[in-house]
Amino acid sequence: MGLNANDRAIAGFTMAGHALVHWFETSIPIFLVVWLAEFDVGVATFGIVVALGYAPFGLGALPGGILADRYGPKRLVVSCLAGMSAAFLVLSLAASIYTIAVGLVLWGVAASVYHPAGLALISTGVSERGTVFAWHGIAGNAGIALGPFVAATLLIFLEWSLVAAILAVPGILAVIYGLSAEFNPTAAVEDGVDAGPDEALSVSALVSDSRALFASAFAIIFAVVAVEGLYYRGMLTYLPEILHGLEAIGGLAVPAGLEGIEPADYIYVGLLVVGMGGQYVGGKLTDRVPPARGLIGLFAVLAVLALAFVPGTELGLLGITVLCGTFGFFLFAIQPFYQNAVAVYTPPDTRGLSYGYTYLGEFGLGSASIAVGGVVLGEASLTAFFALIATFALAGVLLSVALLVGRDRLVDAGRPADANADD
Repeated sequence: MGLNANDRAIAGFTMAGHALVHWFETSIPIFLVVWLAEFDVGVATFGIVVALGYAPFGLGALPGGILADRYGPKRLVVSCLAGMSAAFLVLSLAASIYTIAVGLVLWGVAASVYHPAGLALISTGVSERGTVFAWHGIAGNAGIALGPFVAATLLIFLEWSLVAAILAVPGILAVIYGLSAEFNPTAAVEDGVDAGPDEALSVSALVSDSRALFASAFAIIFAVVAVEGLYYRGMLTYLPEILHGLEAIGGLAVPAGLEGIEPADYIYVGLLVVGMGGQYVGGKLTDRVPPARGLIGLFAVLAVLALAFVPGTELGLLGITVLCGTFGFFLFAIQPFYQNAVAVYTPPDTRGLSYGYTYLGEFGLGSASIAVGGVVLGEASLTAFFALIATFALAGVLLSVALLVGRDRLVDAGRPADANADD
């Protein structure tokens, strides 16, 4: 069944927002290389500056979700797009590390509100939720792959300041599009259920809503998302470096004239492209497979892939490529399932808050694996690193089993009608 007009409008609006969040996010490391050469500042100092931009991206998800419930998700997404575009215009004018820091912090704050607001909008406004989650995920992966590709390509021909300004242009166009977009943000909510902006939101209401969420199945879902974030951040952060160090890839002869091309980088980008297929298939399956059961199966596959990675590197270039493609497919296929689980097990009027906590777990707590994984890689071995990553996936299996088994005790009588989907 095709999408209705309201679903299509929300899909287009959120896909643009999701793609651009990751378009900006993944272009920043490309600029870092140029900034290190441009400014007389050490790597450690610039690392702190870039971290100042990425930190609000995760930590701001919770207040972003609160604001989405307070002012409505459409207003938040448009503000996000405007803020990110303005941040890159600030970067284009930067003549010092201090201005760069200001631009990056502005980007992080603006970007942080997207995921709770955009996913809250899909969950309350879309009837074909699984299909739109799929296309939404594909758009995000497109932004992840295109951001660094476009930035790196433009930097071959243009000054970095001009490239930063050019990258802001799609965001500005998206703001114009977003202001004119028309849709019903609560079309998928049953009559009589309050899912609109909460004009009376207070600290006491926030505490009360949070207590209610964590006294329900959402407590397990939050833990599920946190361990998925640990797996996701750890793997995607270190996989490029791991691929560069593999003998089967490092020994490849690059044709004359292409000496600057790194085959490992193309394998990594290919993984992200295959992830688009995973997002689509995972999103479509959420309409057919109950959330907890889908999470159990996908976490189990991710655990096996992590444990198989080191033996797989002995299979040569073809084996590594197939393994990375398989990994990319399943890593991104799991995301629509936990996004849908939030929609299934939480009330519509706290959906922004729910997704705020969700992405605090994904991007905030999940980032801990960057530090832990770095220590394991540096002090132990590649095998120990992938064993650690597999442990995160196995924890996800156990938590998903708990969600499946304990749902009747953890979800109150006011749960959404489709929360029985695992029955």
